Amino acid sequence: MPTADRATTERRPRTAAGRARRTLERLSVEYPGTARDLCALGHRNPYELLAATILSAQCTDERVNMVTPNLFARYPTPEDLAAARPADVEAIIRSTGFYKNKTKSLLGMAAGLVERFGGQVPSRMEDLVTLPGVGRKTANVMRSVAMDLPGLPVDTHVGRMARRLALTEETDAVKAEHALNAMVPARDRGVFSLRLILHGRAVCVARSPRCGQCVLADFCPSVGTG
Repeated sequence: MPTADRATTERRPRTAAGRARRTLERLSVEYPGTARDLCALGHRNPYELLAATILSAQCTDERVNMVTPNLFARYPTPEDLAAARPADVEAIIRSTGFYKNKTKSLLGMAAGLVERFGGQVPSRMEDLVTLPGVGRKTANVMRSVAMDLPGLPVDTHVGRMARRLALTEETDAVKAEHALNAMVPARDRGVFSLRLILHGRAVCVARSPRCGQCVLADFCPSVGTG
């Protein structure tokens, strides 16, 4: 339904929670699928997703997906990666940028899984964030995509769109996450985040948002403001 037609048939939501609900409804049509379907990082299991998410910092998903097949062929389990020579891992992941720090995180993450979690990726937030290279955003990716548990990762796209839609004024990712959690049902938090990311990349871009193409334009408070 065109944006103008929506405006005549649906009341404009007056609260942040109402805008969040409408956003979820609209974007679920634009970007259908589960959190696993919508995740752009190639993976076959939680260990692979965890490694890929660590590599995705300051790097495109496309580049990560070019690197990880070789990485996982060489180190298919946390045990294999924990025993790897740093120089060998660095050579494989060099093109993702910050490869020395990422290698340190990958090896530390793998060692943590082996030594403290029996080689399995834990599901609890408080356990995940104890692993090197894993913050709340990565932990929320793991919970929502790999484990079908509540988790709302807040990256730059999510934060920008949440502020443009006046869902929250928070610029701190953790505070924004808690604000959004209060408006989004637990079961939908992962897909809500991923749909905001996809829409932020395709339509609600940082410098010149394409409001004329946006399915949220009829109720977005920021339409036309740039």
